[in-house]
Amino acid sequence: MTAIMDRPLGGEPKPVHHGATINLKLKVWRQNGPTAQGHFDTIEATDIGEDASFLEMLDLVNEKLNNDGKEPITFDHDCREGICGTCSLMINGVAHGPERGTATCQLHMRKFHDGQEVTVEPWRATAFPIIKDLMVNRSAFDRIIEAGGYITVSAGSAPDANLIPIPKTVADASMDSAACIGCGACVAACPNGAANLFTSAKIAHLNLLPQGQSERYKRVEAMVDTMEQYFGSCTNHGECQEACPKSISIDNIALMNKDYMKAKFKNRRYLSR
Repeated sequence: MTAIMDRPLGGEPKPVHHGATINLKLKVWRQNGPTAQGHFDTIEATDIGEDASFLEMLDLVNEKLNNDGKEPITFDHDCREGICGTCSLMINGVAHGPERGTATCQLHMRKFHDGQEVTVEPWRATAFPIIKDLMVNRSAFDRIIEAGGYITVSAGSAPDANLIPIPKTVADASMDSAACIGCGACVAACPNGAANLFTSAKIAHLNLLPQGQSERYKRVEAMVDTMEQYFGSCTNHGECQEACPKSISIDNIALMNKDYMKAKFKNRRYLSR
């Protein structure tokens, strides 16, 4: 059989042949807009190659729905390489599905068995209102980044690679935090709908490096205060770390809380002068 593997810009879908196939019964959340009444639709997914990704399976389902004159399923995706953080599905109640450490686009159908019933939902979080079906609005993350997720210090031209000495452990920790793709799985998995893992990763990425020190406390205060306008509070369930496709550590949350306490003291002291 064939499955849609790629859709080149301006071209026809590129087919790829698979070996073994499975049939699934999908219970898919359908909702026309943020204020519309939602419901589950039962849709048959037949002859799905075990080597296909979950999003490729949805492509095939949508192709059949289109051919039958029915409304296709709306879902978010872009790179399909686990980099962009766009895909955002709860699969059988688990953010990104049953395979830990991977995004939905990298989840393969061999993780499911023939005849299985699979429930597919969007992220369930107040801060992520549903746009349509499985697509949600994650612009609240943008507000957090806009509050301080950047460096404004003019550093002139790019320095030589080894000009600023940075201990390897510090550089590694910063780059581990920078791996966050902003998918929102941490929020979807958190019982409180908290965004502390996402925010702490974006803060740690900059606050651990020498270039981020001059704005360190201004940054952490602004980003945390903005986060709390949209998201719930962290109570250390640890579900965020388990759901993260990039294995971001909750150690970042501890570092963020420590810097935030210092920021409240330092910034108040400076403002009182």
